[in-house]
Amino acid sequence: MHNDHSKIPIIHLSIEFSLLLIKYAEELETNNKHIIAYEILKCGTSIGAYVMEGQSADNNTEYFERMRMADREAHKAWYWLYLCENMLQNNMNKELSEKLEKIMHLLHGILAMADKKAVI
Repeated sequence: MHNDHSKIPIIHLSIEFSLLLIKYAEELETNNKHIIAYEILKCGTSIGAYVMEGQSADNNTEYFERMRMADREAHKAWYWLYLCENMLQNNMNKELSEKLEKIMHLLHGILAMADKKAVI
């Protein structure tokens, strides 16, 4: 199931993040952290879902709205990962954290383009 979408950095990164996050949520489940596993899995994987929805947007407005939604979910995921790190008192998966920071950076760049287009 390969196509050109996987070459788009935000898509590629959000898929990688989701796959890592699924493994992390499974670890949380094995430690009986069911609620937090559910919350982190829900918002973390929805980042990529919104990014993918944006690829089939009918217009720029719809595309940028999906990216805003992905950004909101990324901030929620950051929050839950931060709680996990402090609750479990260990270093959370550093790769997860780094990928999420990159995703947030890319989304902020995309949304900055939306703001520039709105001004023009």
